[in-house]
Amino acid sequence: MFPPSGPARPHRVTALLRERGGAGARVTFFELFFDLVFVFAITQLSHLLLHHLTPRGAGETLLLLLAVWWAWMYTCWTTNWFDPDHPAIRLMLVGVMVAGLFMAAMVPGAFGDKGMWFAVAYVAVQVGRTTFVVACTWGHELGRTFQRVLFWQVVSAVLWIGGALVHDHDARAGLWLLAIALEYLAPWHGYRTPLLGRSSTAEWTIDGGHMAERCQLFLIIALGETVLVTGAALGGHTPSAAVAAGFVSAFVGTVALWWIYFDHTAEAAAERIAASADPGRLGRSAYTFIHIVMVAGIVVGAVADEMVMVHPGGHLADGFIAVAVGGPALFIAGHALFKRAVFGGFTRARMVALLGLAVLAAAATSAHGLTPLAVHACAAAVVVALALWDVRAHRLHRREAAALPGPLQTAEGR
Repeated sequence: MFPPSGPARPHRVTALLRERGGAGARVTFFELFFDLVFVFAITQLSHLLLHHLTPRGAGETLLLLLAVWWAWMYTCWTTNWFDPDHPAIRLMLVGVMVAGLFMAAMVPGAFGDKGMWFAVAYVAVQVGRTTFVVACTWGHELGRTFQRVLFWQVVSAVLWIGGALVHDHDARAGLWLLAIALEYLAPWHGYRTPLLGRSSTAEWTIDGGHMAERCQLFLIIALGETVLVTGAALGGHTPSAAVAAGFVSAFVGTVALWWIYFDHTAEAAAERIAASADPGRLGRSAYTFIHIVMVAGIVVGAVADEMVMVHPGGHLADGFIAVAVGGPALFIAGHALFKRAVFGGFTRARMVALLGLAVLAAAATSAHGLTPLAVHACAAAVVVALALWDVRAHRLHRREAAALPGPLQTAEGR
């Protein structure tokens, strides 16, 4: 989403840019501090879905999740290019944190009486940050792409504010959906803008290693939310055998999700984007767009984790089936798409896991006598089985590769 480095930059722009490669590409402590705002945002989103577990509630939570992710992701691209330890950039990020924290606080009432507050805070994050960058790069070749981005964010801002002004629930949802759609489509057409034209992914010469690490850390944030939910739910109830079983199922499922993503794929993918001739393309597809599917899966799964510990037995509601099976399914589908974008091809194991979850959902919907704990444990078992399969496949490939001459090739695309 950001333009190429030119051979000659004005001194004021050069001073704001971070070093490329080496220590300069490492995620800074201030970036980690910045992410704390989005720990709260993820918590707010999971609680919103928990308290509005209906098709409408799920749709509203998804729309707000897309907005939260987009606010974080554009900041991620910004700090990929600009040095977050420079005083000017750091002050800008503090401003984004203030608006972002306010935005996160308004999430539960975004479709109610706090809609205007949410919209204003979101617009302040997006337009405010980009306006700052445009001002810093004005008159230089770096500024052209940022000006295109700002154009589309201003267009979207009109829809966000317009949606907040209307009191009709469906009208607000429609305007906000259009706003987020315009924002998500903009990178795909290169931010095509009147008079300014469009840019290409070849111009978005990001630091791939930094982009990969930032997205990995966001997944850790989301997984951390599930751990917090699990611990809080256990602490809020008198332990029993069923509650303890739900606790184990929730925590083991979270560990398995971490294992699937971080055990081998994350590092191999980071190496792939760092060595890519077009890191902007992979940054856009594999990280900017596909990671949100996995984040959504974690958020949905966190709702199921809390529900299974509160009501491990008894009536099996359709809403619980949707989150207990849908959370892992979203994560696995997102991971399959991620591997496809980075390494090419879909892995059979992920297709089998998704099929197994679909069978579980059908059985839970039609069968009688199943409890929420049984369904949750079965879904967790599918995720654990996939994680163990990945470990086995990776070890097998390493043995096969060690027996062959020549450089080792990664098997992550298999």
